[in-house]
Amino acid sequence: MSMNGYWYGPYAYASYEPYVPAVQDQHEERMEIVLRLIQEAIEDERHDELFYDYLLGVAPTEQEKQVITSIRDDERKHRSWFRQIYTQLTGQRPSISGREETFQKPASYLEGIEKALMGELKAFEKYRVIYKYIPVQFRDTIFEIMTDEMKHASYYNWLYAKNK
Repeated sequence: MSMNGYWYGPYAYASYEPYVPAVQDQHEERMEIVLRLIQEAIEDERHDELFYDYLLGVAPTEQEKQVITSIRDDERKHRSWFRQIYTQLTGQRPSISGREETFQKPASYLEGIEKALMGELKAFEKYRVIYKYIPVQFRDTIFEIMTDEMKHASYYNWLYAKNK
């Protein structure tokens, strides 16, 4: 116990992190989590790229197409960076899961924008866990990816409001 009778040990404040076990584990287990999440991120970024290609095809204005194109291009960049980080951490190329690279076509453009917005926010949550546990030399790259995801969410929010 310390100040005011509260204990400030490593388990004092359990936060909800859906990707990380509640127990504070050693470096090796944290790296396993990071590598698993990076592998998922590589697949997710590819799925997003395909989904955004679909949105480009149904976007009603040239301005909206330009916004979605810039987001799609960022997703390609993120995927490449995650692949590089994975290779640097493991000495191996990330494996392909065999998960089919398709997506479920939304009922409308607006529904697709909403799905994209929620996907960007979920990606940010996942990448925040990666940032927390990845070796420090990779944090600037992960931070840039995270801020891009927030920028994308803002753009999709704008697109949603514009088309509502």
